[in-house]
Amino acid sequence: MEFGIFDHLDRNDRPLASFYEERLKLVELYDRFGFHGYHIAEHHSTPLGMAPSPGVFLAAVAQRTRRLRFGPLVYILPLYHPLRLTEEICMLDQMSGGRLMLGVGRGISPYEVGYYGVDPAETQARYVETLELILTALRSQTLTFEGKFHRFKDVPIELAPVQKPHPPLWYGVINPDATPWLAKNKVNIVSHVAAPVMGTITARYAAEFRGAHGREAALPKMGLGRHIVVAERSDEALAIARRAYARWFHSFTVLWKKHSSKPISASYPEDFDKLREMGTGIAGSPAEVRDVLLRQLAESGANYFVCRFAFGDLSFDEATHSLKLFVDQIMPAMAAQAAE
Repeated sequence: MEFGIFDHLDRNDRPLASFYEERLKLVELYDRFGFHGYHIAEHHSTPLGMAPSPGVFLAAVAQRTRRLRFGPLVYILPLYHPLRLTEEICMLDQMSGGRLMLGVGRGISPYEVGYYGVDPAETQARYVETLELILTALRSQTLTFEGKFHRFKDVPIELAPVQKPHPPLWYGVINPDATPWLAKNKVNIVSHVAAPVMGTITARYAAEFRGAHGREAALPKMGLGRHIVVAERSDEALAIARRAYARWFHSFTVLWKKHSSKPISASYPEDFDKLREMGTGIAGSPAEVRDVLLRQLAESGANYFVCRFAFGDLSFDEATHSLKLFVDQIMPAMAAQAAE
């Protein structure tokens, strides 16, 4: 069992310069406390994401950490020129000594890609072509490619990643039917669904993976994500979580409400109590949070646990306190159960 962090970098009331610095200080703690990976979202024209250029923020992460792996979850591939993104991937992997995690996707918001002049109906086709192009370029010294959206002939590729043939791939999953391609290509996955749904996803992923690569091959990471708030008392943790989640939910839905619609492929309730009932938001004392997570991990089949400690209007001190309680009093029990 290893542990990771997911961060939307959604906006709070802090000045942006302070916001970025406090997030980087949290990242330093994740590194010090032995977390495996730090995953950030990419969003545009919305308070949900203050890292619309993930590579810029991740370059700072590379310099502020020593062991922590990091990456976007995900790069919205239809918004990138594949040559430019290939070069960025190589730079980040080199600058970090081979710690980049390459999360890829097409994006879930038609409005965000639409603002960039991309037809939402084309995003899946653009995603597939761009991913093929990038993976080809990362293995090559010259690139020749003929596709629907991009054409290249004998383009020199001067940069290369540390990790061969490319940094490990990551993908967000909510549907078990997505697992065959992911398992065949050894893609690590993260999901924020209920534990029983995750159990279905991990069981199918593992079966597909072993069918493709043999029973002796090590499984990629199958990550279960959760909003987490830990405090000494349950009532204190719940009060913080309710307040912070309300701010996060506003940011999550603001662009959809602007267009009089609802989010696609994402099921989040309006308040934290309902999120808690679903099992995807967890707040309480260390003992309460530990017991819930041990049950969920057993049910989900996940081998990687992904925490959201900073969201909404959680202050730096609140997020830090929650993190330290998790590391000291919850993480060891989860690791011990997974090792049994």
